[in-house]
Amino acid sequence: MSYEPVIGLEVHVQMSTDSKIFCTCSNKFGAEPNTNVCPVCLGMPGVLPVLNEKVVEYTVKAGLALNCQIRSKSVFARKNYFYPDLPKAYQISQYELPICEHGYIDIELEDGTQKRIGITRIHIEEDAGKLNHEAGCSLVDLNRTGTPLMEIVSEPDLRSAEEAKAYLMKLKTILEYVEVSDCNMEEGSMRCDANVSIRPDSNAPFGTRAEIKNVNSFRNVERAIKYEQKRQEKVLNEGGKIVQETRLFNADTGITASMRGKEDAHDYRYFPDPDLVPIVLEDKFIDDLKAWMPELPDAKLARFMSEYGLSGMDADFLVSAKAYGQYFEQAVKAHNNPKAVCNWIMGELMRRLNDKQCTIFEAGISPENLAEIVKLIDEGKISGNIAKQVFDETAETGKKPADIVAEKGLVQNSNEDELEAIVKQVLDANPAETERFKGGEVKLQGFFMGQIMKASKGKANPAVVAPLLKKLTS
Repeated sequence: MSYEPVIGLEVHVQMSTDSKIFCTCSNKFGAEPNTNVCPVCLGMPGVLPVLNEKVVEYTVKAGLALNCQIRSKSVFARKNYFYPDLPKAYQISQYELPICEHGYIDIELEDGTQKRIGITRIHIEEDAGKLNHEAGCSLVDLNRTGTPLMEIVSEPDLRSAEEAKAYLMKLKTILEYVEVSDCNMEEGSMRCDANVSIRPDSNAPFGTRAEIKNVNSFRNVERAIKYEQKRQEKVLNEGGKIVQETRLFNADTGITASMRGKEDAHDYRYFPDPDLVPIVLEDKFIDDLKAWMPELPDAKLARFMSEYGLSGMDADFLVSAKAYGQYFEQAVKAHNNPKAVCNWIMGELMRRLNDKQCTIFEAGISPENLAEIVKLIDEGKISGNIAKQVFDETAETGKKPADIVAEKGLVQNSNEDELEAIVKQVLDANPAETERFKGGEVKLQGFFMGQIMKASKGKANPAVVAPLLKKLTS
């Protein structure tokens, strides 16, 4: 029997504020264990939390970017549970009155159509600490305790693992655009809980859900959901019942395993936090943030296609990371050939980023220098192959592309008389291939172009060589 999966995602996003949510401890990742702590985030008796205003600002920015309604009044609550990395034995969160509600994201499906995924709420909460498991023991690092989180809860609108992955990727891009988090999943800045259930068809009631906890990569979310769907199908097909529970995904084995029974809201005994007053937002505060909002990915995608004449695929790549679009527009401003600039970014520049494991603005080649390489090609001064050499040297040395071309004598040869002599020389050296080419074996053109480039030490202008080759073999 076949089933339809029903998926909702709860995404925990660490905000990139300088300090924690309720104290002045550093919010920087990577410090020695238990060094970015104080009595407040350690939950010592008698201490009082003081809300970081930036946390509210960042959450509202995210809410606006995700098409949410912003509450003028929201309330903090205590979420009670016992765990070794939670010093107070409760987590300060929001429950009945979250700061953002009723938003949505539009995602693109594999067939090119769009689907709207509802966002139930975004609420603010503090993060817990982290357990580091070693042989025979577990160590508690409380540096992460008090890190400001926004929890973004989707509606159960997703119907496949692929849709879930597309939603997460789009969400990550939007949050990076509004600069509220680095969304580094490897460092835990963005973590996902996936709620998965199945039902016989789209008209049936939702089934009992299992929650897959703390998955930290797009690929693993996709894998975990697919496994969980198959597991639940097997249980039902064998006459069993799905149990509401929390499960963990093992990335090494590719399976989910039961962790504990899934709590309901009443298990957490939520109640308003007596140490924190409600958050009350003035209209001006919200209006100022609306005015600040940058151009978001969907709007940028449409503009890149209309203004620069890019294909949907090219534009989609450039808006997939905010820095890519910024780099592209700076390069096009220096030399107006959008398609060629895009090709170089997607090709040679991405190759260098992968090799160096760096960001686009750390790759060693400025947008202006990349644009200069494209300009040198467009002016016929260097070939595509020479351009790749120039690109590598520019990236390594920081020298101007034009200076490298001049210093090394890399200017492309467009002299017809000189090139005609080289073409004749190559034809004479390959009589059998020449006769076959004259006889209509057009695929040999690539062979001859290669030989001509070799004979000219890579400097022959292909645009001049091609008609000469045709003339001399007709």
